[in-house]
Amino acid sequence: MFYQIISLLLEVVVGVVGGACLLRLYMQFLRIPMSAGSGNPLGRFVFALTDWIVLPLRRVLPSLGALDTASLVAAFVLQLAKFVLLWLIAGAGGGFFVLSVLAVFGLLSMAISGLTVAVIVYAVLSWVPTSSVISGLMARLVDPLLTPIRRVLPLVGGIDLSPLALLLLLQVAAIVLGSLQRGALF
Repeated sequence: MFYQIISLLLEVVVGVVGGACLLRLYMQFLRIPMSAGSGNPLGRFVFALTDWIVLPLRRVLPSLGALDTASLVAAFVLQLAKFVLLWLIAGAGGGFFVLSVLAVFGLLSMAISGLTVAVIVYAVLSWVPTSSVISGLMARLVDPLLTPIRRVLPLVGGIDLSPLALLLLLQVAAIVLGSLQRGALF
């Protein structure tokens, strides 16, 4: 019971902070302004959650073009710390190398989950005609993923099914990732 409670708490904390690191990485990759004056409602939230880990890493890890390596490494370090803590609580059995493999799979799983949430929020907001800042932001986050699907999948009766197709692809990716993780660990 204690292990399950700690596991849940770590999953939530690492999911929120690590997810914010990945969101920071993705928004910087897409060149979405995140400053307070930009009107981006998520910018300040992401900075508040991630500055404590990303800024020190940025001093030693330069960006690679549009890729903010500090944010990526921060999300990985959080995943690794989660698995190390759980490993220690469980009795530290098995090899330490397995934890880094679990952290990579955890990072990829977190990215898939984050994209899934973004697509669902985008789809729901598209049903309601609004010109809110958040709907524009969600469109900027999701449209680069939907554009290739829209080229292949035509409108059906005036309805855009590309978000549904992207959700399906993300779920398939999650299944493949889970299978690869089981194969890598056993």
